[in-house]
Amino acid sequence: MKILLVDGTVFGTKTGALLRQVEQYIKEIDSVLELEILYFSKLKHQILDGSPLNDDMKMMIQKFEEADGYIFATPIYQASIPGVLKNALDMLPPKALRYKPAAIVANGGTFQHHLVVENQFRPILDYFRCLVTPNYVYTHTTHFDEKDQIIDQDIHERLRELARVFVQYCKMSQTLAKEPIDKH
Repeated sequence: MKILLVDGTVFGTKTGALLRQVEQYIKEIDSVLELEILYFSKLKHQILDGSPLNDDMKMMIQKFEEADGYIFATPIYQASIPGVLKNALDMLPPKALRYKPAAIVANGGTFQHHLVVENQFRPILDYFRCLVTPNYVYTHTTHFDEKDQIIDQDIHERLRELARVFVQYCKMSQTLAKEPIDKH
């Protein structure tokens, strides 16, 4: 199975640090899964406005369509996910993520921003009919050192548990047909 770990921001390094840690924990649990981190900061983004897509956006869409599961990492800015992440999701065909496992890790500057994950980001993934794990991990700036390395043991334990549950969702999804019977 191909798992796409999505760093959904164009600046900052905390979301990348979260993804690399989750990647390590997934590898410890299941070394067969093919893991790839897609850093939005390395892509030339464009606004979805009907104009022809550039090569980076075409490649991004292809990676989403070919993946069998996703770990999304997002910062929370102004009580919302970054526009670049929402814009990327708007480019995807509605059935691209259907019945594929997904998990969410996020980071924000206030402890209250964890609500964005549950009230804003998860409904978007529900729209795509992803199999979203029930356990997301939200981190705060204080969970990192000055080099953006995770220093909080509780966060490490929660990321390890997220990885464990995500791997189980991957196994469950393997036998689930991606084409719905109802054609919706």
